[in-house]
Amino acid sequence: MAWSLLILLLLCCAGFFFRDRSLRRSLLETQRAREKAELEQAAVFDFLHSLGAAFSTDVRSDDLHRLIVESAVRILNAHGGALFTANRGGLGLSARFISRGCPSLIEVPPHLLEPDNAQALQSFIHTHTIEPGEGLVGKVWRDQDPVLLLPHDTRLDPLRDGAIQTQSAMLAPLVFARQSLGVIAIANGPMSSPFSEAGFSTFKAIAEQSAFALYNAMIYLVADEKKRMDSDLQVAEEIQRILLPSSSPVLGNYDIDGINMPARQMSGDYYGYIRVDPGRWGVAIADVSGKGVPASLIMAMCRSVLRVQAPGQTSAAEVLNQVNRQIYPDIKEDMFISMAYLLLNENGNDITLCRAGHDAPLLFEAKTGAVRKLNPPGMALGIDSGDVFQRVTRDFTFRMETNDCLILYTDGVTEALDAAGNEYGIEQMTESIQAAANEGAAAIRKRLTDDLMAFIGNHAQNDDITLIVIRKK
Repeated sequence: MAWSLLILLLLCCAGFFFRDRSLRRSLLETQRAREKAELEQAAVFDFLHSLGAAFSTDVRSDDLHRLIVESAVRILNAHGGALFTANRGGLGLSARFISRGCPSLIEVPPHLLEPDNAQALQSFIHTHTIEPGEGLVGKVWRDQDPVLLLPHDTRLDPLRDGAIQTQSAMLAPLVFARQSLGVIAIANGPMSSPFSEAGFSTFKAIAEQSAFALYNAMIYLVADEKKRMDSDLQVAEEIQRILLPSSSPVLGNYDIDGINMPARQMSGDYYGYIRVDPGRWGVAIADVSGKGVPASLIMAMCRSVLRVQAPGQTSAAEVLNQVNRQIYPDIKEDMFISMAYLLLNENGNDITLCRAGHDAPLLFEAKTGAVRKLNPPGMALGIDSGDVFQRVTRDFTFRMETNDCLILYTDGVTEALDAAGNEYGIEQMTESIQAAANEGAAAIRKRLTDDLMAFIGNHAQNDDITLIVIRKK
């Protein structure tokens, strides 16, 4: 009986001992798990702090990509990682940063996997565009679902036989504000423990924060590019203003004044005065199809050619014929230039006009008070290589008597709209000319622009406005 009690006592003690040991082991494992979680949490917070510090300075995109990958590798104790971002237009992915110890993660030609082709392999990886659904990376990008790949997952088979034998990997799409920005991936080799579900949760949190960081970097980049573009446009605008007359020439029998009012920063309209010879002047007004920077560049080219061809030339049509032949090869098929160019003797009455598809100038005749269009035929510049243009576009000569006025303009004047969508038109322009015809060229021009602006009101201007007024003394 005593032996039975003794054995029972020993068994109870052993049970308590093993139970205590099991509890201690369980507590130790719980403590280690908690410490690991705390370390991962601290690492994640350190990662977030690093992102914040990066944005407090002018971080470059390359540095941000490296920071994201190296942080993910460090936090999750991975062998290597990679970051892929969407190209402009979002049609494919390109590798932006790949750390050491990271497999290619994309399919590569077999010969590049040979040891002697390491440099060619890296070049291929960084220049290859990954299409949606192509390989592991392309599938994650297409499906927009993060994946945890553990040993024996057949999707890792292409990576097991490479120089870096991958045994587990995690990939996640980088999505923010409904924009697919790219894919982040990390991988482990056979000598490391496979990634865990807990690590996968941490990895997805890192991917979310990385997407936020990349989105902000993209916004900053767009804002910075816009700032530089605005600065460049301002300089271009100043240069373009230099290309237009700073003042009107003083002519013997004529009073002249002009103005250009761009609808945007850059104008596709042009006007200018060119001394042809000691007694004669050339006056030009032009309108390039389209608006903005492309139109302004064509305008600058046209101006340069015109100023080379005009001096010493007695035919306005021949000047425009030479301008057309020179600029035709450099103008896109969907672009053209309308121009009116006239030659006047500052001490005479006769004026030679060539109208290359431009709006018909308006002539106010002081004797009758009537305004009529001068509408000789002509073809716009840049449509024909030269033969048809030369056959259609001819000189037209007319006389101006004392107090007569000639108004050259672009269609931005007659086609200007008010808030109700009504056009300014020739009739209202004619009324303004007649009301101010007895005044000087500057006063007539001011009356025209004041009436036009009053008509437009607060409605946004859709086209460039250019006017030249010539009044016979």
